[in-house]
Amino acid sequence: MGTLLLNPIVFSIGSLSVRWYGLILGAGALVGLLLAIREGKRFGIPSEFFMDVLLFGAPSAIVAARIYYVAFTWDQYKNDLWKVFAIWEGGIAIYGALIGAIICAVILVRRRGYNFWRIADICAPGLIVGQMIGRWGNFVNQEAYGGETTLTFLRDRLHLPSFIIDQMYIDGVLHHPTFLYESVWSLGVLILLFILRRAKFLRSGELFFSYFILYSIGRFFIEALRTDSLAFQGPAWLASFINGLWSPMTWFGFEQGALDPSYGNIRISQLLPILIVIGAIVAMVLRRKLIANLPYYSDPIVSTKISEVDSLPAAASQEKGTTPAKGTMADHLDETEKKE
Repeated sequence: MGTLLLNPIVFSIGSLSVRWYGLILGAGALVGLLLAIREGKRFGIPSEFFMDVLLFGAPSAIVAARIYYVAFTWDQYKNDLWKVFAIWEGGIAIYGALIGAIICAVILVRRRGYNFWRIADICAPGLIVGQMIGRWGNFVNQEAYGGETTLTFLRDRLHLPSFIIDQMYIDGVLHHPTFLYESVWSLGVLILLFILRRAKFLRSGELFFSYFILYSIGRFFIEALRTDSLAFQGPAWLASFINGLWSPMTWFGFEQGALDPSYGNIRISQLLPILIVIGAIVAMVLRRKLIANLPYYSDPIVSTKISEVDSLPAAASQEKGTTPAKGTMADHLDETEKKE
Protein backbone atom coordinates (compact mmCIF):
# COMPACT_ATOMS: atom_id res chain seq x y z
CA MET A 1 0.00 0.00 0.00
CA GLY A 2 1.43 3.39 -1.05
CA THR A 3 0.48 6.98 -0.41
CA LEU A 4 -2.56 8.02 -2.44
CA LEU A 5 -2.50 11.75 -3.02
CA LEU A 6 -5.71 12.97 -4.63
CA ASN A 7 -5.16 15.89 -6.96
CA PRO A 8 -6.50 18.90 -5.04
CA ILE A 9 -7.11 20.74 -8.32
CA VAL A 10 -10.29 19.81 -10.21
CA PHE A 11 -9.39 21.74 -13.38
CA SER A 12 -7.49 24.82 -14.48
CA ILE A 13 -8.28 27.60 -16.92
CA GLY A 14 -5.04 29.39 -17.62
CA SER A 15 -3.63 30.53 -14.30
CA LEU A 16 -6.98 30.01 -12.56
CA SER A 17 -7.28 26.71 -10.69
CA VAL A 18 -10.50 25.33 -9.27
CA ARG A 19 -9.80 23.20 -6.20
CA TRP A 20 -11.79 20.44 -4.58
CA TYR A 21 -11.46 22.22 -1.24
CA GLY A 22 -13.43 25.22 -2.46
CA LEU A 23 -16.02 23.12 -4.29
CA ILE A 24 -16.66 20.96 -1.23
CA LEU A 25 -17.03 23.99 1.05
CA GLY A 26 -19.37 25.54 -1.52
CA ALA A 27 -21.44 22.36 -1.70
CA GLY A 28 -21.76 22.30 2.09
CA ALA A 29 -22.92 25.93 2.12
CA LEU A 30 -25.47 25.24 -0.63
CA VAL A 31 -26.99 22.23 1.13
CA GLY A 32 -27.15 24.23 4.36
CA LEU A 33 -28.93 27.04 2.50
CA LEU A 34 -31.50 24.66 1.04
CA LEU A 35 -32.27 23.25 4.49
CA ALA A 36 -32.79 26.75 5.90
CA ILE A 37 -35.01 27.78 2.97
CA ARG A 38 -37.15 24.67 3.34
CA GLU A 39 -37.69 25.20 7.07
CA GLY A 40 -38.18 28.94 6.57
CA LYS A 41 -41.14 28.28 4.29
CA ARG A 42 -43.02 26.81 7.26
CA PHE A 43 -42.84 30.25 8.88
CA GLY A 44 -43.49 32.28 5.75
CA ILE A 45 -39.94 33.64 5.52
CA PRO A 46 -38.92 34.38 1.90
CA SER A 47 -36.08 32.32 0.47
CA GLU A 48 -34.32 35.52 -0.64
CA PHE A 49 -33.67 36.36 3.00
CA PHE A 50 -31.65 33.18 3.57
CA MET A 51 -29.81 33.73 0.29
CA ASP A 52 -28.74 37.13 1.60
CA VAL A 53 -27.63 35.54 4.87
CA LEU A 54 -25.39 33.15 2.91
CA LEU A 55 -24.20 35.85 0.51
CA PHE A 56 -22.94 38.04 3.33
CA GLY A 57 -22.33 35.37 5.97
CA ALA A 58 -20.07 33.04 3.95
CA PRO A 59 -17.35 35.65 3.22
CA SER A 60 -17.54 36.87 6.81
CA ALA A 61 -17.12 33.30 8.06
CA ILE A 62 -14.12 32.61 5.80
CA VAL A 63 -12.36 35.84 6.76
CA ALA A 64 -12.97 35.31 10.49
CA ALA A 65 -11.93 31.65 10.27
CA ARG A 66 -8.66 32.64 8.64
CA ILE A 67 -7.99 35.45 11.13
CA TYR A 68 -8.67 33.06 14.02
CA TYR A 69 -6.24 30.47 12.63
CA VAL A 70 -3.49 32.93 11.70
CA ALA A 71 -3.72 34.64 15.09
CA PHE A 72 -2.84 31.39 16.86
CA THR A 73 -0.16 30.35 14.33
CA TRP A 74 1.40 33.74 13.68
CA ASP A 75 4.96 32.36 13.65
CA GLN A 76 4.14 30.51 10.42
CA TYR A 77 3.08 33.66 8.62
CA LYS A 78 4.98 36.61 10.08
CA ASN A 79 7.87 36.22 7.59
CA ASP A 80 5.64 35.68 4.55
CA LEU A 81 2.48 37.76 4.85
CA TRP A 82 1.20 36.75 1.42
CA LYS A 83 0.61 33.24 2.75
CA VAL A 84 -2.04 34.67 5.07
CA PHE A 85 -4.33 34.87 2.03
CA ALA A 86 -3.61 31.34 0.74
CA ILE A 87 -6.72 29.76 2.22
CA TRP A 88 -6.81 27.14 -0.57
CA GLU A 89 -3.86 25.52 1.17
CA GLY A 90 -6.03 24.98 4.26
CA GLY A 91 -5.74 26.59 7.63
CA ILE A 92 -9.11 27.85 8.73
CA ALA A 93 -10.74 27.34 12.11
CA ILE A 94 -14.39 26.36 12.43
CA TYR A 95 -14.95 28.34 15.62
CA GLY A 96 -13.56 31.42 13.91
CA ALA A 97 -15.97 30.81 11.03
CA LEU A 98 -18.90 30.60 13.44
CA ILE A 99 -17.88 33.86 15.12
CA GLY A 100 -17.76 35.65 11.77
CA ALA A 101 -21.03 34.18 10.54
CA ILE A 102 -22.88 35.00 13.78
CA ILE A 103 -21.70 38.62 13.83
CA CYS A 104 -22.80 39.09 10.24
CA ALA A 105 -26.13 37.33 10.88
CA VAL A 106 -26.92 39.49 13.93
CA ILE A 107 -26.49 42.64 11.86
CA LEU A 108 -28.45 41.39 8.86
CA VAL A 109 -31.28 39.81 10.84
CA ARG A 110 -31.84 42.97 12.90
CA ARG A 111 -31.89 45.10 9.76
CA ARG A 112 -34.63 42.86 8.36
CA GLY A 113 -36.65 43.09 11.56
CA TYR A 114 -36.48 39.43 12.59
CA ASN A 115 -35.61 38.05 16.00
CA PHE A 116 -32.06 36.68 15.85
CA TRP A 117 -32.75 33.60 17.97
CA ARG A 118 -35.68 32.52 15.80
CA ILE A 119 -33.59 32.73 12.64
CA ALA A 120 -30.60 31.07 14.33
CA ASP A 121 -32.82 28.11 15.22
CA ILE A 122 -33.84 27.71 11.59
CA CYS A 123 -30.23 27.94 10.40
CA ALA A 124 -28.77 25.52 12.97
CA PRO A 125 -29.26 22.31 10.91
CA GLY A 126 -27.79 24.10 7.90
CA LEU A 127 -24.67 25.02 9.88
CA ILE A 128 -23.98 21.46 10.98
CA VAL A 129 -24.63 19.96 7.55
CA GLY A 130 -22.19 22.49 6.09
CA GLN A 131 -19.56 21.33 8.57
CA MET A 132 -20.37 17.68 7.86
CA ILE A 133 -19.74 18.13 4.13
CA GLY A 134 -16.94 20.66 4.48
CA ARG A 135 -14.75 18.26 6.47
CA TRP A 136 -14.23 16.25 3.29
CA GLY A 137 -12.20 19.18 2.00
CA ASN A 138 -9.67 18.26 4.70
CA PHE A 139 -9.69 14.72 3.32
CA VAL A 140 -8.68 15.91 -0.15
CA ASN A 141 -5.99 18.22 1.23
CA GLN A 142 -4.66 15.53 3.59
CA GLU A 143 -4.95 17.82 6.60
CA ALA A 144 -6.63 17.89 10.00
CA TYR A 145 -5.80 14.22 10.47
CA GLY A 146 -4.99 12.50 13.74
CA GLY A 147 -2.05 10.71 15.25
CA GLU A 148 -0.58 7.41 14.18
CA THR A 149 -2.73 4.30 14.07
CA THR A 150 -2.65 0.82 12.55
CA LEU A 151 -4.16 -0.83 9.50
CA THR A 152 -5.85 -3.35 11.77
CA PHE A 153 -7.61 -0.59 13.70
CA LEU A 154 -8.85 1.23 10.60
CA ARG A 155 -9.75 -1.78 8.47
CA ASP A 156 -10.82 -4.47 10.92
CA ARG A 157 -12.11 -2.41 13.84
CA LEU A 158 -13.63 0.61 12.10
CA HIS A 159 -14.28 -1.17 8.77
CA LEU A 160 -13.23 1.84 6.73
CA PRO A 161 -13.06 1.58 2.92
CA SER A 162 -9.69 1.42 1.21
CA PHE A 163 -9.88 4.88 -0.41
CA ILE A 164 -10.03 6.51 3.04
CA ILE A 165 -7.31 4.30 4.52
CA ASP A 166 -5.00 4.94 1.56
CA GLN A 167 -5.47 8.72 1.79
CA MET A 168 -4.54 8.56 5.48
CA TYR A 169 -1.22 6.87 4.63
CA ILE A 170 1.01 9.94 4.94
CA ASP A 171 4.82 9.93 4.93
CA GLY A 172 4.86 6.18 5.44
CA VAL A 173 2.52 6.24 8.44
CA LEU A 174 -1.21 5.63 8.83
CA HIS A 175 -3.16 8.33 10.65
CA HIS A 176 -6.59 8.62 12.24
CA PRO A 177 -9.08 10.13 9.76
CA THR A 178 -10.34 12.72 12.23
CA PHE A 179 -12.09 14.55 9.39
CA LEU A 180 -14.27 11.44 9.02
CA TYR A 181 -14.93 11.13 12.75
CA GLU A 182 -16.15 14.71 12.88
CA SER A 183 -18.21 14.34 9.70
CA VAL A 184 -19.99 11.26 11.10
CA TRP A 185 -20.53 12.99 14.46
CA SER A 186 -22.01 15.98 12.62
CA LEU A 187 -24.44 13.65 10.84
CA GLY A 188 -25.61 12.39 14.24
CA VAL A 189 -26.01 15.97 15.47
CA LEU A 190 -28.06 16.81 12.36
CA ILE A 191 -30.44 13.93 13.03
CA LEU A 192 -30.88 14.97 16.67
CA LEU A 193 -31.59 18.58 15.63
CA PHE A 194 -34.27 17.37 13.21
CA ILE A 195 -35.90 15.45 16.07
CA LEU A 196 -35.57 18.28 18.60
CA ARG A 197 -37.15 20.94 16.42
CA ARG A 198 -40.40 18.99 16.38
CA ALA A 199 -40.48 18.76 20.18
CA LYS A 200 -43.30 20.79 21.71
CA PHE A 201 -41.21 21.93 24.70
CA LEU A 202 -38.50 23.60 22.60
CA ARG A 203 -38.24 27.36 23.11
CA SER A 204 -36.74 30.12 21.00
CA GLY A 205 -32.95 29.85 20.69
CA GLU A 206 -32.74 26.41 22.22
CA LEU A 207 -32.19 24.55 18.94
CA PHE A 208 -29.27 26.89 18.22
CA PHE A 209 -27.82 26.29 21.70
CA SER A 210 -28.36 22.53 21.24
CA TYR A 211 -26.35 22.67 18.03
CA PHE A 212 -23.42 24.23 19.88
CA ILE A 213 -23.67 21.78 22.78
CA LEU A 214 -23.87 18.65 20.64
CA TYR A 215 -21.16 19.70 18.19
CA SER A 216 -18.82 20.83 20.96
CA ILE A 217 -19.09 17.50 22.80
CA GLY A 218 -17.90 15.63 19.72
CA ARG A 219 -15.24 18.20 18.90
CA PHE A 220 -13.79 17.93 22.43
CA PHE A 221 -13.11 14.21 22.07
CA ILE A 222 -12.03 14.28 18.42
CA GLU A 223 -9.68 17.25 18.81
CA ALA A 224 -7.31 15.38 21.12
CA LEU A 225 -6.63 12.83 18.36
CA ARG A 226 -5.24 15.50 16.03
CA THR A 227 -1.60 16.48 15.62
CA ASP A 228 -2.19 20.03 14.34
CA SER A 229 -4.22 21.44 17.22
CA LEU A 230 -3.96 25.11 18.13
CA ALA A 231 -2.70 25.16 21.71
CA PHE A 232 -1.29 27.34 24.49
CA GLN A 233 0.60 26.93 27.75
CA GLY A 234 -1.87 26.76 30.60
CA PRO A 235 -1.87 25.65 34.23
CA ALA A 236 -1.06 21.99 34.85
CA TRP A 237 -4.30 21.41 36.79
CA LEU A 238 -6.37 22.51 33.79
CA ALA A 239 -4.45 20.26 31.40
CA SER A 240 -4.89 17.36 33.83
CA PHE A 241 -8.62 18.07 34.13
CA ILE A 242 -9.10 18.08 30.34
CA ASN A 243 -7.08 14.88 29.93
CA GLY A 244 -9.19 13.24 32.62
CA LEU A 245 -12.42 14.15 30.79
CA TRP A 246 -11.00 12.70 27.59
CA SER A 247 -9.70 9.47 29.15
CA PRO A 248 -12.82 7.34 28.35
CA MET A 249 -11.66 7.40 24.71
CA THR A 250 -8.84 5.04 25.68
CA TRP A 251 -11.46 2.36 26.43
CA PHE A 252 -12.19 2.26 22.70
CA GLY A 253 -8.54 1.97 21.69
CA PHE A 254 -7.85 5.64 20.89
CA GLU A 255 -4.72 7.53 21.90
CA GLN A 256 -4.10 11.26 21.90
CA GLY A 257 -2.23 12.75 18.97
CA ALA A 258 1.23 14.19 19.57
CA LEU A 259 1.37 17.75 20.88
CA ASP A 260 4.74 19.46 21.21
CA PRO A 261 5.10 20.41 24.91
CA SER A 262 6.97 23.58 23.90
CA TYR A 263 3.98 24.67 21.81
CA GLY A 264 1.39 24.21 24.51
CA ASN A 265 -0.26 21.79 26.89
CA ILE A 266 -3.90 22.78 26.37
CA ARG A 267 -5.67 22.45 23.03
CA ILE A 268 -7.82 25.50 22.37
CA SER A 269 -10.48 23.43 20.62
CA GLN A 270 -10.83 21.28 23.71
CA LEU A 271 -11.07 24.10 26.22
CA LEU A 272 -13.47 26.16 24.09
CA PRO A 273 -16.05 23.33 23.74
CA ILE A 274 -16.13 22.95 27.53
CA LEU A 275 -16.83 26.66 27.94
CA ILE A 276 -19.44 26.60 25.16
CA VAL A 277 -21.34 23.67 26.66
CA ILE A 278 -21.42 25.31 30.10
CA GLY A 279 -22.35 28.71 28.66
CA ALA A 280 -25.11 27.32 26.43
CA ILE A 281 -26.74 25.36 29.27
CA VAL A 282 -26.61 28.39 31.59
CA ALA A 283 -28.04 30.61 28.85
CA MET A 284 -30.99 28.27 28.23
CA VAL A 285 -31.82 28.08 31.93
CA LEU A 286 -31.58 31.84 32.46
CA ARG A 287 -33.63 32.67 29.36
CA ARG A 288 -36.47 30.47 30.61
CA LYS A 289 -36.34 32.08 34.04
CA LEU A 290 -35.86 35.71 33.06
CA ILE A 291 -37.76 36.13 29.78
CA ALA A 292 -41.51 36.21 30.23
CA ASN A 293 -43.53 34.43 27.53
CA LEU A 294 -40.44 33.10 25.79
CA PRO A 295 -41.70 31.95 22.36
CA TYR A 296 -41.76 28.30 21.40
CA TYR A 297 -39.87 27.13 18.34
CA SER A 298 -43.15 26.44 16.55
CA ASP A 299 -44.61 29.91 17.20
CA PRO A 300 -45.07 32.22 14.19
CA ILE A 301 -42.14 34.41 13.14
CA VAL A 302 -42.97 38.00 12.18
CA SER A 303 -40.65 40.73 10.95
CA THR A 304 -41.13 43.99 12.84
CA LYS A 305 -40.09 45.89 9.72
CA ILE A 306 -42.92 44.37 7.70
CA SER A 307 -45.51 44.74 10.44
CA GLU A 308 -44.55 48.37 11.03
CA VAL A 309 -44.81 49.29 7.35
CA ASP A 310 -48.11 47.49 6.89
CA SER A 311 -49.65 49.03 10.00
CA LEU A 312 -48.65 52.66 9.37
CA PRO A 313 -51.44 53.68 6.95
CA ALA A 314 -54.18 52.04 9.02
CA ALA A 315 -52.80 53.37 12.29
CA ALA A 316 -52.51 56.89 10.90
CA SER A 317 -56.09 56.84 9.61
CA GLN A 318 -57.48 55.62 12.94
CA GLU A 319 -55.46 58.17 14.92
CA LYS A 320 -56.61 61.14 12.80
CA GLY A 321 -60.15 59.83 12.28
CA THR A 322 -59.87 60.46 8.56
CA THR A 323 -61.14 58.51 5.60
CA PRO A 324 -58.84 56.93 3.04
CA ALA A 325 -57.19 59.44 0.74
CA LYS A 326 -58.65 60.19 -2.67
CA GLY A 327 -57.26 57.89 -5.29
CA THR A 328 -57.45 54.76 -3.13
CA MET A 329 -59.51 51.70 -4.01
CA ALA A 330 -62.13 52.68 -1.42
CA ASP A 331 -62.47 56.14 -3.01
CA HIS A 332 -62.86 54.58 -6.45
CA LEU A 333 -65.66 52.32 -5.22
CA ASP A 334 -67.45 55.29 -3.65
CA GLU A 335 -67.33 57.21 -6.94
CA THR A 336 -68.70 54.19 -8.81
CA GLU A 337 -71.65 53.87 -6.41
CA LYS A 338 -72.49 57.58 -6.85
CA LYS A 339 -72.56 57.23 -10.62
CA GLU A 340 -74.92 54.30 -10.40
